[in-house]
Amino acid sequence: MRILILAIAWLMVAIGIVGVFLPVLPTTPFMILAAGLFARSSPRFERWLLEHPKYGKPLTDWRREGAISRNAKIASVSLMTVSYAIVWFAGPPQLWLKLLVGAILVACATFVLSRPSPSQ
Repeated sequence: MRILILAIAWLMVAIGIVGVFLPVLPTTPFMILAAGLFARSSPRFERWLLEHPKYGKPLTDWRREGAISRNAKIASVSLMTVSYAIVWFAGPPQLWLKLLVGAILVACATFVLSRPSPSQ
């Protein structure tokens, strides 16, 4: 079971890295999930991820306080807005589908904006 959890954790890291380059795919949720899976399968890889120069601080802030930095909130909501504009103007013609995507993005943005900022 440990090997399966470790493999899924590495898959989450890979998807998170792809998300760095694709604006419609978020990075942070996959890294948070990977850190949690590494905690159950490999303390060494968990430590590596939590000490990573780019991902370590946001993961530690999330784990400690459930916090998201102001810059991350701005980037997240901005990219959601751009993504929705693309869906609205170039996406499927069905109005109900556009509205459903909009409702999901509003719910996601509300969640992101409702998280506290890190205390440091």
